[in-house]
Amino acid sequence: MRRYGPAVLLALVGAAILRVSLFSELYLRYVQAGLRPYLVVSGAALVLLGAAVAVVTNRAGEEHGDGDGDDHGDTDGHGNGDGHAGHGHGPGGPRVAWFLTLPALALLLFPPPALGSYSAEREAAQRAARGVGTFPALPSGNPVDLTLGEFGSRAVYDSGRSLKGRTVRLTGFVTRGGDGTWYVTRLLVSCCAADATSAKAEVRGAQAPPVDTWVTVTGTWHPEGGLGSDAAWPPVVDARSVRQVPQPDSPYEKR
Repeated sequence: MRRYGPAVLLALVGAAILRVSLFSELYLRYVQAGLRPYLVVSGAALVLLGAAVAVVTNRAGEEHGDGDGDDHGDTDGHGNGDGHAGHGHGPGGPRVAWFLTLPALALLLFPPPALGSYSAEREAAQRAARGVGTFPALPSGNPVDLTLGEFGSRAVYDSGRSLKGRTVRLTGFVTRGGDGTWYVTRLLVSCCAADATSAKAEVRGAQAPPVDTWVTVTGTWHPEGGLGSDAAWPPVVDARSVRQVPQPDSPYEKR
């Protein structure tokens, strides 16, 4: 069976990719929605490639008449005298190579969770200056649903103060600061989880739920610092209500 190792590994990786992209929405934990077709094609190609490798390997074994190729003696004088090769592996490679299937099985059976507070807290505090300016008017009605990225941009850089007097609704997961403050946080991605950065808002006037709990915070913007200044970041929201919600299928915001 060892000679079928490469085929099994290819098939497992392909099946894992198909599981998260074709048969579920789990791929949204790792990449943007627009990349789903590429994941499906890649997963299917790996499964087919694994099947092709298995067929070729089987035919080669039949032509050589060596069965599995496992535990056959070495006929060139390197055997250990009991009919087994002295190197502990046959044409299929060392048995330890089967451990390579463990990561693929783990991905297939236990897909990793989306990035959370640990990733957000590791991001450097330095941010590129975006420039102060006016923003388009917000939709009418209260509360207005905003992403954490939109809320932060308007709070820090909007010279028109479009958030003033408006009730906003923000959804994200809970992170904590070292001084007892807590934040509603969301990770922003351009392509995939590897390029994630964080957007967050400090929440005041409400007790903090456990870290990594997903919540919807409804409240009003609390101005801090001058436009575009370090004191304005992170923005602050005075909470009127904090409601625990399930993690959305797409946990990231598009940057």
